[in-house]
Amino acid sequence: MDTYNLIVRFFQNGGAFMYPIAVVLVVGMAIAIERWLVLSTSKMANRRAFDAIMASLKKRDYKAVVNAGRDSRVPMYRIVAAGIVRFIGSNRRDEIESAMEEGVMEALPRLEKRTQYLATLANVATLLGLLGTIVGLIAAFTAVASAAPAEKASMLSSSISVAMNTTAFGLISAIPLLLLHALLQTKTSELVDSFEMAGVKVLNTLADANQLPGRTRDTDPA
Repeated sequence: MDTYNLIVRFFQNGGAFMYPIAVVLVVGMAIAIERWLVLSTSKMANRRAFDAIMASLKKRDYKAVVNAGRDSRVPMYRIVAAGIVRFIGSNRRDEIESAMEEGVMEALPRLEKRTQYLATLANVATLLGLLGTIVGLIAAFTAVASAAPAEKASMLSSSISVAMNTTAFGLISAIPLLLLHALLQTKTSELVDSFEMAGVKVLNTLADANQLPGRTRDTDPA
């Protein structure tokens, strides 16, 4: 209970700028949670899709892969299906790679969607904190100017303490948002890497079936 009262008092003493900083923090956390759920779900769905794709390729059931890519919104299906469509039309390895790379580029904006907002919101929280402190200091010095000499020191120290609360809250909000931004970027990069490794594995599987010129056996996605 004492901790709760301390937090409430800290928030109340910060002044009007504490509220927009709180809004920025809430919006940023909502974006971070939504992106984390989307990326985690996408990772599991892509892993299941890759397993199903490899099973179909080993059976040379290319039609099933193409149909899955047409009907599914899972990026893995769509990326590999683009390569298989190109493979059916031409078995040139470079053309198949180009088709799958294009699929990765199409999937990337959906994976990175709204993640960049977190860095912007972190900067906004910091700047709002600094602005609140400056406004608070201006008000403090204005009040001290008309105060009695005996009260100036205590009034000034109290006003500065209150004004600094906004800077502290701005930093408290910005730091976790920056950390979440970095974490989500890492998860996105891992997904993109998995697409690229899956593309190499698909090419190797087609080559192992003697259907592509050139064989590459030394690369296998984890």
